[in-house]
Amino acid sequence: MFSAIASSLNNLFTVEALIGLIIGVVGGMVIGALPGLSATMGIALLIPATYGMDPTAAILMLAAIYTSAVYGGSISAILIHTPGTPSSAATCLDGYPMTQKGEALHAIGLSTTSSVIGGVISAIALLLIAPPLARVSLKFSSPEYFLIAIFGLTLIASLSSGSMIKGLLAGAIGLVAGLIGFSPDGYARYTFKIPALLGGVSLIPAMIGLFSISQVMIQSEERGLNTTTVKEVAELKGRFLPPWKEFKGLIPLIGECSLVGVLIGILPGAGGDIASWVGLNLAKNGSKHPEKFGTGIPEGVAAPEAANNAVTGGALIPLLTLGIPGSSTASVLLGGLTIHGLQPGYQLFSEFADITYAVILGFLAANILMGLVGWAAGKYLVNVSKVPIPLLLPCITVFSVLGSYAASQNINDVYVAIVFGMIGYLMRKYGVPVAPVVLALILGPMADSHLFMGILQANGQPMLQYMFSRPICIGIFALIILALFAPLISKFISEKFQSKFGKVGEAAEDV
Repeated sequence: MFSAIASSLNNLFTVEALIGLIIGVVGGMVIGALPGLSATMGIALLIPATYGMDPTAAILMLAAIYTSAVYGGSISAILIHTPGTPSSAATCLDGYPMTQKGEALHAIGLSTTSSVIGGVISAIALLLIAPPLARVSLKFSSPEYFLIAIFGLTLIASLSSGSMIKGLLAGAIGLVAGLIGFSPDGYARYTFKIPALLGGVSLIPAMIGLFSISQVMIQSEERGLNTTTVKEVAELKGRFLPPWKEFKGLIPLIGECSLVGVLIGILPGAGGDIASWVGLNLAKNGSKHPEKFGTGIPEGVAAPEAANNAVTGGALIPLLTLGIPGSSTASVLLGGLTIHGLQPGYQLFSEFADITYAVILGFLAANILMGLVGWAAGKYLVNVSKVPIPLLLPCITVFSVLGSYAASQNINDVYVAIVFGMIGYLMRKYGVPVAPVVLALILGPMADSHLFMGILQANGQPMLQYMFSRPICIGIFALIILALFAPLISKFISEKFQSKFGKVGEAAEDV
């Protein structure tokens, strides 16, 4: 591992990788701070820009957007009581009261420091846990990969925050779209004799349509968001970095919440929103003055921000080692890996070790750089929330169309983006989650091809009987059963903590 890490430094310290790192950090912070946008949308929008990039720089930029956008969501949560991302909803409870007391910069400084520590701890966990876990995939063959794909598809239940039927409908749309084109045995499926469909549905324009174009349509209909309180907050001055005496008392809490965030990130179906509520609950239960929570105290900002940023590195562990995305953002990141020819599993840590370890080390550097940028620009970050929505939406539309075309320079991809944009708009309009579509679009063809190869490998033996004769398959079956109960557990935890701490201002939609 150490030799691979040493060789990966050559990939990390290139001009392209460093530029990607900076763009990812700054861009992620801006995207997260804008209410109504999200890390998922930001990654989907910028994936086309990575198409001609070096894989290390490309994946590093996307991972940096992920962690920085989670932190950026706390800015609007603290300043205007509107979480930029769902992960920052718990931060509103004490962050906004601190703003009302004239301590906005202090609250942002606490959020920045806690987010950096949580992100760094999660990056270290990723570096230590992922390589040995990836070795398990060495024993995988087609039956195991088929079940891993099915396991990933069961996460549709976890990504369906609301009606399970709507989640299954979204998954079915993704599966049908993913199976368009040639089957593993060479027959055309669902092409309706349209030549443009013989190659299947392109992943990049589909994601751009589902996340970016549909978001433009939704926000155009809503006529933008209220930012009238931002100007008043922008005039506030004060101390940005927390004083050492205060911060010293917060270190054990931040460390505890960071470790909990890593564990929650590893669990498929959980996420930053769950972690932030759990972190806030830990802080309140361990406090000598629990009645002060909600009145604007440092612990109420530090705990959820450490927990939700620690989720990012934790979520990358099952994604890189087993190809299991536990959230909508991780699903889009999986798409980024796919278009660059990087298959999650042991190959990432052996054949492509120089790329993988460069990305992991770069992810660690992204969290540190995020802190430096946050500390340097903390007094000016409030201006991000003042960007007029009517000006922002046309820019997103232009980038969406250009990105769809630039991926393969095929006008048909623009049509795909528009069609999926309309599908995504209708789905979100009627409360159908769009993340399961992407998950099924990626994992459906994987399940299809490995099922075909598994049947050949079984050599006439019934497929189910053949899989039950393989110990790893039995273990994955158990994980599938557990995953089916994950939504009930996540719903119970979320409702318990949210009812305990009361209602928050309306959060951004977790696309």
